[in-house]
Amino acid sequence: MSAPQSDVLSIEIIPVNNEADLGSIAWVTINRPDKLNALNADVMSSLKAMVAWVEATDSVRVVVLTGAQPNEPAEGKRAKPNAFVAGADITEFVGKRSDDIRVMFADNAVEALWNLSKPTIAMVDGFALGGGCEVACSCDVRIASDRSRFGTPEINLGLIPGYGATQRLVGLVGYGKTMEMIMTGEMVSAEEAHRIGLANHVCTPDELHAFTLKMAQTIGSKSSNTLRVGKATIRAALDVGLTEGVAIEAEAFASLFDSKDKEIGVNAFLNRSTPEWEHQ
Repeated sequence: MSAPQSDVLSIEIIPVNNEADLGSIAWVTINRPDKLNALNADVMSSLKAMVAWVEATDSVRVVVLTGAQPNEPAEGKRAKPNAFVAGADITEFVGKRSDDIRVMFADNAVEALWNLSKPTIAMVDGFALGGGCEVACSCDVRIASDRSRFGTPEINLGLIPGYGATQRLVGLVGYGKTMEMIMTGEMVSAEEAHRIGLANHVCTPDELHAFTLKMAQTIGSKSSNTLRVGKATIRAALDVGLTEGVAIEAEAFASLFDSKDKEIGVNAFLNRSTPEWEHQ
């Protein structure tokens, strides 16, 4: 099955390692640069289709999600700023009532991305605001350029976040900082995002692509089965208490001893060789 492409979302398939068949990275770009890559119905539909395709495609090991770079401005016009996703397309909110929004947000693309069993990286270059911040938070890792800004400005529209920021930000940055971000609507710099745990790494714009690709290749070189088990086990920490979580980890750890990849990995370590995983 070929990767789903659309006018607002493109997918580039990048090999994890050119020297071995270790699968691929799905490099996904939200492509609405003239609208600062804002989320609209087409983007959300395309993201859901991408997630379904990634889940069903064994060769895809890891996903990188980013926003398109700004187009060259017309002569005499000011260039658009860089954006990962500058929020939801607010024009779609005009005249909507609660029942309309419940339908829009039910089974939405941000939750689909969050529930993807494979590792995901948000490569943020520029604004990650509102729904864009929530898309970044729904990924497993966030790597940002030093010109990036994160924020949840929905309060300025008489709203609160609706794609999970009130919940996921608490896990990332803590209760107090989440309250500050959501109640003031103010942006935080990339450096502050890194300090508080919202961004894993901060790079210069020129370094961002190579740094992100290297991490994606490192993650993608691991056993896909072990990555899936590891992600599910770490996610359990968000939903259960410590005692239950430790028990879940112990069971997951033990279950991997029945996998071929455990034998492959252990023998490769002992023989000082590169493991060739069963689960490609």
